[in-house]
Amino acid sequence: MESTEIREFIDQAIAGNKVMLFMKGTPEQPACGFSMRASGALNALGVQYAALDILPDPRIKQELVTVSGWPTIPQLFVEGELIGGCDIVLEMYESGELADRLGVDMPDEDDDEPVEPISNGPVSSGPIPLENRLD
Repeated sequence: MESTEIREFIDQAIAGNKVMLFMKGTPEQPACGFSMRASGALNALGVQYAALDILPDPRIKQELVTVSGWPTIPQLFVEGELIGGCDIVLEMYESGELADRLGVDMPDEDDDEPVEPISNGPVSSGPIPLENRLD
């Protein structure tokens, strides 16, 4: 597969999903702490989002960095706009800015239970896994 096909796939993923998270691993099994924290913030807000594991093909990260201009993973996009990586996502979560940007309410501080990602059936919130079809 050529880099233009990978770039088109990335562009479609960003344009086709209101909230798009490129990460290492999956929301159910993050492969690094930064990806775990970024997906955890989205899960805590209960928003629907698409997630793509960049690890199976190093060309994904190469093209993603070219598209976004951001060198690290995870990368969060909202309505086609790069929000940033883990640190920015967490700062925005803690300040309530991420909830505002996504049009949701912040969870109550008393809610200590982790939000489980939804993986089966109709999805109203939680991650939407994207299949890596870049073979």
